[in-house]
Amino acid sequence: MRAPAVAGAFYPADPRALANAVDGLLAAAGGRAGPAPKALVAPHAGYVYSGPIAARAFAALGESATRIRRVVLLGPAHRVPLRGMAVPAAERFATPLGSIPVDHEAAARAGVPTSEIAHRFEHSLEVEVPFLQRLLPAGFSLVPLVVGDASPAEVGRVLEALWDGPETLVVVSSDLSHYLPYDVARATDAETAEIVLALDLEALSHDRACGASPLAGLIWVARRKGLRPVLLDLRNSGDTSGDRDDGVVGYGAFAFHE
Repeated sequence: MRAPAVAGAFYPADPRALANAVDGLLAAAGGRAGPAPKALVAPHAGYVYSGPIAARAFAALGESATRIRRVVLLGPAHRVPLRGMAVPAAERFATPLGSIPVDHEAAARAGVPTSEIAHRFEHSLEVEVPFLQRLLPAGFSLVPLVVGDASPAEVGRVLEALWDGPETLVVVSSDLSHYLPYDVARATDAETAEIVLALDLEALSHDRACGASPLAGLIWVARRKGLRPVLLDLRNSGDTSGDRDDGVVGYGAFAFHE
């Protein structure tokens, strides 16, 4: 079991409080009509900061959530140096809402090695999972991938190996700019959103998005497969928490459609 690392810090540790928090965020985000997204980009800070923007991403699934049986979840490594990507050695990935089976067979097929230490304290994947647990059918599986030093093509080829059909959803976990003055952050994040929408792989950098490596891999695949990105939300911690004095962190929600 990969146990929760940030329950009680980034989100509520009590299962009922967590379920209520996630359901409230999703309700405030509203439902979405239109084609089902193949991939989502959602932020990964504490829910008080990025939760409303993450909810906008997951709410875009709408009724298509009922068809999803597997989620390929990618996020950046914050805690340990990592070359390439890694899936946890654990058989299940837990949050206070329960545990999800890790699809090791799929990860092995894509050539992804295991690393317990890369996942043990990493929050970038964990904070997305309660949204999936509240939206998707019971029994879905997870391919949780921490991404370290990896090229867009390296990440993209793994995604292509795991792509499959509409039963598989790809989720990239990434925040945007970090600790810039409020007005500078708004301008910088607006530029980054345009970079993502243009699939401008060469202009994406780690100072624009902490999850630039997994996001670049998704953009690499989007170019090859003709995916169309849509911006769903673009705000920062100054908007959600009201604290704009000491620099803010940017958050974006995107959907990619086939």
